[in-house]
Amino acid sequence: MMKFRSLRAAAVTLAAALVAALGPTAPAHAGEPGLPRLHITDTYVTGISSGGFMASQLQVAYSGTFKGAGIVAAGPYYCGKGGIVVGLVACGAGLISTDPEGIEQIARRWSAEGRIDPVSNLAGKPVYTYHGTKDPLVQTSVSDEGVQFYRDFGARTAYHDTDPAGHGWPTPNAPLSCGTTFYPFLINCGNDPQGEMLGHWLGQVNAPAATQSGTISRHDQNRYVPGGLAQWYSMGSSSFLYTPDSCAAGAACKLVVALHGCLSDNTFVGDRFARESHLNEYADTNKLVILYPQTGISLLRGNPQGCWDWWGYTGGDYAQKSGPQMRAILNEVHALGG
Repeated sequence: MMKFRSLRAAAVTLAAALVAALGPTAPAHAGEPGLPRLHITDTYVTGISSGGFMASQLQVAYSGTFKGAGIVAAGPYYCGKGGIVVGLVACGAGLISTDPEGIEQIARRWSAEGRIDPVSNLAGKPVYTYHGTKDPLVQTSVSDEGVQFYRDFGARTAYHDTDPAGHGWPTPNAPLSCGTTFYPFLINCGNDPQGEMLGHWLGQVNAPAATQSGTISRHDQNRYVPGGLAQWYSMGSSSFLYTPDSCAAGAACKLVVALHGCLSDNTFVGDRFARESHLNEYADTNKLVILYPQTGISLLRGNPQGCWDWWGYTGGDYAQKSGPQMRAILNEVHALGG
């Protein structure tokens, strides 16, 4: 527990230093456009850390929209149960169980009440989970219980849990060694989890491009957030979009929503996650469009690290279809044609 607390304290210190150096969340560039309307056929979602928890929330709450999910270094749906203390103790340190049976009962009740899409939609959906054996922030038991949640609802799961990975997004071109847990949370374990994930979702996929040939663009995110002010819900004023030339020209393409983790939004890393996720290279050769929504730091919301809301800082409905961050991301998906 002391090790976990010290790592959290180090993360907060790093956040404060970066905020001091970079200032508050940058406003949208003057004249930033909305998202383009594209020919989207299917939509998938993936994410790392808080983005992994949010990816699970989106997959479960909007199971009629998202065809599959990729969960990296995170745990089960509604793990935090509306509180940061429960989130840290159960969903991070794993000192107590996440109560998977209780969470499943809540999901069934919300499904019956229409607060989330029918949980029956999860049956057969492909879900890929990645967790490292050296992750100090999310324990293996937490990730295991996340996988079990999906299996209990009949999802088609794939679980990569053997790499000596720290807490980070693993790609073949990442700058940090596999076991590292540190900014910018991009690690290299000598394999290609993005290819594994896409293959699990789509079947056989084409090899990634050697270099990116599509376009990464920046778009006004405020217009998709309830109320029109992204910062109010600790979201960034901009999001990023990677579009291969063929998709921009009207080809039928699939959409992947990719969610960064804490300390990894535009304030902290600029568009680095959007450029180095290793999803863009696959997008060029497999007709994929990659949407990178962004959080924003908010002291008012108690979110100085720019995490996605997986414990309830935006309200008690944060994991339901009515949750403001959930609605904002879905609005972006619909704007693109998903």
